[in-house]
Amino acid sequence: MPCYSIDGLVPVVDPTAHVHPTAVLIGDVIVGPQCYVGPCASLRGDFGRIVMDRGSNVQDTCVVHGFPGAVTRIEENGHVGHGAVLHGCIVRRDALVGMNAVVMDEAEIGEGAFVAASSFVPAGMKVPAATLAAGVPATIKRPLTDVEMAWKLSGTQGYQVLTERCLRSMVEVTPLTEVEADRPALPTSAVKTLIATRRDLEEI
Repeated sequence: MPCYSIDGLVPVVDPTAHVHPTAVLIGDVIVGPQCYVGPCASLRGDFGRIVMDRGSNVQDTCVVHGFPGAVTRIEENGHVGHGAVLHGCIVRRDALVGMNAVVMDEAEIGEGAFVAASSFVPAGMKVPAATLAAGVPATIKRPLTDVEMAWKLSGTQGYQVLTERCLRSMVEVTPLTEVEADRPALPTSAVKTLIATRRDLEEI
């Protein structure tokens, strides 16, 4: 992966984490155990520290950047969807930031809370635990249901399994020029719970 020190600070990646080779880590970045950092994500610890706690994930093309003197943190099982931007904020344990959402400086996403896709959380906003925030700018919409929180947990566990799959089997290859006659399907065991819970969520 492209990995750079700055002012003598070198990124730290736990051996049980997976950071995609196209992701970029700069400076004071700490990626904890069982974390997942997706393709083309950028974690820039050149102004402030960035910490990913155990089992958290930052997906494809996310940008995580710090503010001087502050720690940008994604706590245990925090889940940050494709294309999201985090800047100088805190995502508490088991919280979810949806795809293409933006969370600004000194904002705090409470434990188990959701930020809906494409929402804008302004600087300093505190999203209470186990609530849904959505909109531009984001406002608190309602408490989350047990089914929604279970759905989120299954999705995060899916990324923790993906971390293990990547460490075990992902290698760079040259693409084939045609499809094999007996081409296998990807294993579904890692996502069965996610699929089942999503169906339950669609029924409410």
